[in-house]
Amino acid sequence: MRIGVLTSSRADYGVYRPLLKLLNSDEFFDLRMIVFGTHLYEKYGFTINQILEDKYNIDIRIISMPDGDSPQEIAHSIGKTIEEFSQVWANNHYDLVFAIGDRYEMFAAVCSALPFNIKVAHLHGGETTLGAIDNVFRHSISLMSHLHFTATEIYTKRIKQIIDSAENVFNVGALSLDNIMKMKLLSVEDFFEKYNIDLNIPSILITFHPETVGFEKNEFFVAELTRTLEELSGYQLIITMPNADTKGLLIREKLQDFIRNNTNAIGVESFGSLGYLSCMKHCVMLLGNTSSGMIEATGFNKPVINIGDRQKGRLVTPNIISCKIIKADILSAIEKATSYNQSVNLDMYGDGTAAEKIVEILKNYETKQL
Repeated sequence: MRIGVLTSSRADYGVYRPLLKLLNSDEFFDLRMIVFGTHLYEKYGFTINQILEDKYNIDIRIISMPDGDSPQEIAHSIGKTIEEFSQVWANNHYDLVFAIGDRYEMFAAVCSALPFNIKVAHLHGGETTLGAIDNVFRHSISLMSHLHFTATEIYTKRIKQIIDSAENVFNVGALSLDNIMKMKLLSVEDFFEKYNIDLNIPSILITFHPETVGFEKNEFFVAELTRTLEELSGYQLIITMPNADTKGLLIREKLQDFIRNNTNAIGVESFGSLGYLSCMKHCVMLLGNTSSGMIEATGFNKPVINIGDRQKGRLVTPNIISCKIIKADILSAIEKATSYNQSVNLDMYGDGTAAEKIVEILKNYETKQL
């Protein structure tokens, strides 16, 4: 069974990894990587290197991301990605193509596959993020897909509503938990040796992306965030860079300015899966508006300050404190997070065997097709 895997960013590749490992080790599957998006750009960390280091077969590389972050440039990039992928689907055969999540470039790749009647398997459908235009892209990808692998029962029900069918919809749990439960994460000492960051110092892991619904407010949001961070003298601030979204470059520049002017702040373009999850494990809390705070952090039962509306609509577990992007509200939420009770049971995203379940379903699916 020839499997094509669409990967456009460090984030989706990190989620895919436990599944890729199983597919690649099973002779039933012929695994091919289709690499595009920010993976191929030096300013985003040239994260294709992670795929090369893992020695997966890269079938296709496509460069189509915008140089800037305006709505016009994002729209142009969507069109270019659709055009580039029309050549991919015309000249390459896959029995099934995996897509994940909700990025605009992922939508474009799947949209281009639709006229070719290519079968698509969608991961993390049924979720809601009202503060991002990604919400529309995610549901659109679901409508264009043939197989659906969801992270919780709530999202399973929503997918069935979106596609108006219960066929080929499977609640397998979140692949991210497979990573957390099976990956040998770095110790504090090994992390320091690899990244020169001392996690013995109380640290907050910060990832802040643009809100692409009402994107004109992002300049105020990042200013309010940095004003808040200036108050956090008791912590080491580990800041990862934002996605390539509308106003993403603006936020990147403001965060980099903050990092240059504050000795307790450290900027990281991309840790990779091992580094990011290891950092999450050893940090005191997470702060920002990333999906990893909504999903992966549950695997560590880690307190999360979820700011703004980008993730609004997702399942909110007891470890998550949501607040507006206002300095006083964020500081209050951080204070609450310091007393979070980590004995709370968080098991809504499965048992860490999502990859095994997907592989079994794929084999049964292929048998039915034959």
